[in-house]
Amino acid sequence: MRSAIAEGQHDFTTLTDREVEVLLLLASGEQNRRLARRLGIAERTVRAHTANIVRKLDLRSRFEAAIVSHVYAEDIRNLCSAGGRVAA
Repeated sequence: MRSAIAEGQHDFTTLTDREVEVLLLLASGEQNRRLARRLGIAERTVRAHTANIVRKLDLRSRFEAAIVSHVYAEDIRNLCSAGGRVAA
């Protein structure tokens, strides 16, 4: 059984700016409703972004996305700042 987290081959450049924001916030462990309030968007939109993140990073769940976010937060932020993107 492979683990996408352990493999560490995640192309964060495929994510939109908003998906990066959501990904970084997933590490907080907050529910979608709270994330939506923090971002000023609908809960349904947070779910859609989360589904896109899971698909683009070849993960299995929101939980895995939260772990990836926690483990690679610094890399994600550095990538975003290098590319002129704004990270949460």
